[in-house]
Amino acid sequence: MRKRIWGWWAFDCASQPYNTLLLTFIFAPYVTEILADGSAAQTAWGYGVGGAGLLIALCAPILGAIADHSGRRMPFIWVFSAMYVIGSAGLWLAAPDSFNIVLVLCLFAIGLIGMEFATIFTNALLPSLGPAIQLGRISGSGWAVGYLGGLVSLLLMLAFFAENAETGLTLIGIDPLFGLDPSAREGTRAVGPLTAIWFIIFIIPFFLWVKEPRKPDAMPISRAIKTALPNLSVSLKALPKNRSLFAYLGSSMFYRDALNGMYTFGGIYAAGVLGWSVVDVGTFAILAVLTGAVFAWLGGKADDRFGPKPMITFNVLLLTCVAIGIVFTSRESVFGIAVAEGSNIPDLTFYV
Repeated sequence: MRKRIWGWWAFDCASQPYNTLLLTFIFAPYVTEILADGSAAQTAWGYGVGGAGLLIALCAPILGAIADHSGRRMPFIWVFSAMYVIGSAGLWLAAPDSFNIVLVLCLFAIGLIGMEFATIFTNALLPSLGPAIQLGRISGSGWAVGYLGGLVSLLLMLAFFAENAETGLTLIGIDPLFGLDPSAREGTRAVGPLTAIWFIIFIIPFFLWVKEPRKPDAMPISRAIKTALPNLSVSLKALPKNRSLFAYLGSSMFYRDALNGMYTFGGIYAAGVLGWSVVDVGTFAILAVLTGAVFAWLGGKADDRFGPKPMITFNVLLLTCVAIGIVFTSRESVFGIAVAEGSNIPDLTFYV
């Protein structure tokens, strides 16, 4: 059982770089630099991620129902893992002199859809990993392992690949490895292939050690497809009568969307509003990922101690205050108070 849990944690370690390196801290700010217009970058990025999110929202219940009826989740994880690798590796094509925003967003969406759906079906295996009283700790620890994986991949990216647009040097003051050309931003574009390679390596323990529990009433996938849609329709029609589940799904939709907004636009906001470079955003990301790992681990323990609902309520209120604070932070003022030109107060406020 212990090896099975470690294998499940390995998926978080493998998949986290898509969030850390691509969605928030390296690739998104790079797109802002290339488009040279913060608002245009945020708009394009929003449409791309939003389109992928809409497709995920429409397909997730259907695929989930099919997986439940077939009793098989591993085939879905294999398929969406392949999409993760193809989409992320393809971002190498985002060259400055031939930048095609439509192609880039399509590739990014393929990888994002793969990451999200693979995560959904991996999370569905959580209840089989231990007794209910331990699931909070298992989940929180897995999230922490994922953050640590994101941190290591981020450090590798900043130290050896991602170049500063002005100097062409990485965070430790060297040229990008393997002769990558800084003038073509090859060091920064390597974030796509690096994310794909990282996933391929660290997903191996998951597929080796995590075995799917047998479901006695499982049916072939072809039959599951025919059965899933009618049953899903019945469940959705009955949903308003189940007030607890209906309230959970509705509130979860809103706060998860808000979280996705913070993840998606955090790096772009810092680049577009505060004028941070890719390396600046990456430096901030080190602190963000470290604190994320620590508090994911603590959150799992708190979940076991206090239960999930009090923790969700506390963190939603805290994140609401954080989001409002970010809106009132710009290069010219902080919380409506003007700051001197060149002041680092906005940067420090964003860090906090």
